[in-house]
Amino acid sequence: MNEVLPVDVLVMGAGAIGCYIGGSLASEGVRVLFVGRPRVLEALERHGLRLSDLDGGERYMPPGSLQLAERIPPGVRPGLVLLTVKSGATAQAAAELGAALPARTPVISLQNGISNAATAARMAPTLHVLPGMVPYNVAEIGHGAFHRGTTGRLAVQDDAVLRPWLAVFARAGVPIDRQANMLPVQWGKLLLNLNNPVNALSGLPLRQQLLDRGYRRCLAALMDEALEALAWANIKPAQLAAVPPRLMPLILRLPDALFRVVAARMLRIDDKARSSMADDLALGRGTEIDALCGEVVRLARSNGARAPRSAKMVALVEAWPQRPHPIPATELLSALGVK
Repeated sequence: MNEVLPVDVLVMGAGAIGCYIGGSLASEGVRVLFVGRPRVLEALERHGLRLSDLDGGERYMPPGSLQLAERIPPGVRPGLVLLTVKSGATAQAAAELGAALPARTPVISLQNGISNAATAARMAPTLHVLPGMVPYNVAEIGHGAFHRGTTGRLAVQDDAVLRPWLAVFARAGVPIDRQANMLPVQWGKLLLNLNNPVNALSGLPLRQQLLDRGYRRCLAALMDEALEALAWANIKPAQLAAVPPRLMPLILRLPDALFRVVAARMLRIDDKARSSMADDLALGRGTEIDALCGEVVRLARSNGARAPRSAKMVALVEAWPQRPHPIPATELLSALGVK
């Protein structure tokens, strides 16, 4: 009879976010099981898990201290699941969780986009799924090495099941803010995530890309379109940056010298940070473009409108593997129809 692994937290999707948050918990003695793809698991098995951040923090867990699996082992009974797979894998991952875990096991969806928690709840109706949001950027910078390049606090739909975990996450350096309504928070994050495809197509690190006014104008145009769709839908996105969402496009369009001053907090990004979509394109993986720009297209369409710039970004990202090269800002502006 196989021995059942002692697991407190199951990370379903051991990518950049899953490894960073799960690793932070594991470094504080939480028994974490990382379920993921062979590429990442092999690196963790060989090199261990190394975490770093823009404040100079470093943590290391040697290979022998990590619990790793490609599939959920039989009999595992975690107290909490962190769902961190890419959006396109949500349905399959949730179905696997539902088949393997006891009813009412709490699952926090820490994924981009708007619909992942609803998809997971539909595919695993016996589990207790809560929507969440990760505000910071985490990049894979080496074998088993993950770096947090920006700041922020996790947000999760408020629920009694979170209470025993709040102090645990805080001690691990990944504190949780509870939200009565996650939809405005999710849309607030999605507005910021509209930079992911811009960054991915630019071929530049995040900070360098944001210092280029041409690329900022692309992001501003995408945000304008999304804000219009949100207004039609009577959704007020939460403020997650230093300024309200409606002012972001104005600030992004400022000349470079003025932008550096006004957006100093936004530019508190170290040189290692890049978007997860840039990593996906570089590794030949599918991206989350449909969960970002695709959501804007669907929201606009639900109100009888169009979102042509978001639709164009979907097409550009999906076509990139056939012609993999950085797109200059002038070319991207022209493709989006920005004068």
